[in-house]
Amino acid sequence: EISTAAAFVTRLLRAAGGVGEEQLRCFRECLQEAMREHYKHHWFPLVPSKGSGYRCIRINHKMDPLIGKAAGMIGLNHERLFQLLPSELTLWVDPFEVSYRIGEDGSICVLYEGPQPGGKAAKQLESRTSCKEEWRIGRSSPSKSYNMMTVSS
Repeated sequence: EISTAAAFVTRLLRAAGGVGEEQLRCFRECLQEAMREHYKHHWFPLVPSKGSGYRCIRINHKMDPLIGKAAGMIGLNHERLFQLLPSELTLWVDPFEVSYRIGEDGSICVLYEGPQPGGKAAKQLESRTSCKEEWRIGRSSPSKSYNMMTVSS
């Protein structure tokens, strides 16, 4: 699961361009190690959804600290990361499943489903063309317009 998640973020960086292959390799390894350490006491295979909020990787006007830490190891600052990665990304790393969403209103796409106790075999998933295209082009949600109402007394 951790390997799949780190590979996905690395592919996003690769697709954006401007980061060398050696830097990408180092980024992926650093991100995997940061995730392993972060999830060490928050991984519950018998109850996969337990702790999922803690394991969620999030970019939404703030850089996720795990991605920021790995990027710092290869000399990328947060400003550069915001240029290279989608402005809104959510990545859920849970026992037996890794999924993501680009944009607040994007589709949730499953990257990996693993063997569950007494269940099916592991498989990499990228079956939905829309999900593939979303991460390739770095789609984020369209702007929303809000009507403001003021109340005076």
